[in-house]
Order: sequence, then C-alpha cells, then structure tokens
Amino acid sequence: MKISIIIPVFNEEKTIAKIIRQINNVIGFRKEIIVVDDASVDGTSGVIKDILRLRSGQVKDITVIKHKINQGKGAAIRTGIAKATGDYVLVQDADLEYDPQDILSMIKPISQGKAEVVYGSRFTGPRRNMFFWHWMGNQLLTLITNILYNTTLSDMETCYKLIPLRLIKSLNLKAQRFEFEPEVTAKILKRNIRIWEVPISYAGREYHEGKKITWKDGIPALWTLIKERITP
Repeated sequence: MKISIIIPVFNEEKTIAKIIRQINNVIGFRKEIIVVDDASVDGTSGVIKDILRLRSGQVKDITVIKHKINQGKGAAIRTGIAKATGDYVLVQDADLEYDPQDILSMIKPISQGKAEVVYGSRFTGPRRNMFFWHWMGNQLLTLITNILYNTTLSDMETCYKLIPLRLIKSLNLKAQRFEFEPEVTAKILKRNIRIWEVPISYAGREYHEGKKITWKDGIPALWTLIKERITP
C-alpha cells in the first residue's frame, strides 16, 4: 500500500519541519508527502524550501505546491488530492495535534480486508483534554451525522481519514474551508460505505499556539451535512 499524505499548511513555520520529519520516520508502508502551502505569510515557505534543499537522505518523495492566494484548508486538500498517486489518501495537519505513528493502526483493518475507509477517533484513544466547546461542537456534529446518515461514528470531524484515492477522487468535493470533513464523510456514507474507526491519540493545541478553527466553522459544517443529505 502506498499512502499519499497531504499536508495543508498555512502559517505553521514552527511545526512544519517537525511534522514532515515525523511522517518520514514512520515505517511500515510506502508513502508520498504532498505539502500544499496555502499562501502562508510567515516563514513557512522558507522552512519548506530549506527542507527541500536538505532533503537528501532525510525526507523522501516530497512534493510542494504553493497557492498564490489563501483559499482555505478544503481547497488545499483538493489541490493535494489532484496531485496524489498513492493507493490511499490521508490528510495530516501541520500543527502536531495528530501523531503519524497512529497511521499504522489505521492501515490494519484495510490490510486485513475488514474495511475500505478508516477514521482515527480522537475520543476512543489517549488524548490531551480539548476545549469544552470544541468537544461539544464535535459531539453535536457527529450526532447529527449519525442521525442523518444512519451510522454510529464517534468522531466525524477527525483529520485522520484513510480513504482510497479512486474513491475520494470520485466524490466531486467542493469544500473550501473546514467543511471538508462533513462533506467527505457525507458523500462516503451516501455510497453505503461503512466507516471503520480505530483509536488514535490527540494533543490539541491552544489558540496562542496557532489553533485556527473556531465555533463559527461549525455553522457551514452543519449546513454541509444537511445539504448533502437532501441532495440526490
């Protein structure tokens, strides 16, 4: 199995090098790393250039794409999907909240023939406590997903989604920002594909550390779930 790991990044100069090293250090599957710099205005672009210049023997099979204007996380992911060549796609946030070692646990149900799509659940594995209202927002959106799409997910909003490239390319995704998660989930469930979940660790960061998503992003996420349910 070859996994295309897409890193959408915007203003993450402090963490981008470390997450790329962490991904590169995970062994047990073939990988390509696709970094999509969504028009960062800090030192992110310079850090990425340094990585490319020094990558010999350290970072293998890495592609960097830079947006000229900031378009949003969903748009950056779609750019990465268009360039992906792996059997599966996985999105990796650049903020160190998710541990790439957990990808190995996500591969197991696929290699054992149990699943086609695997999600990593932050609420069934070890985690650093998150903000209460973020937790509530996640629980609400997951509950609405379960009601609308007749499923029993524990973490719809997880970043860690391992999806076949052929499948994700067929979904005709339109998301520009954080509504990517509900859109891709809704479209997978509408195909009658049952999602397998495995526990993953999670170390949520604070706003002063650069966390970007807010409660306001829950509104388009909710609308996306409803819209996809009523759309043929």
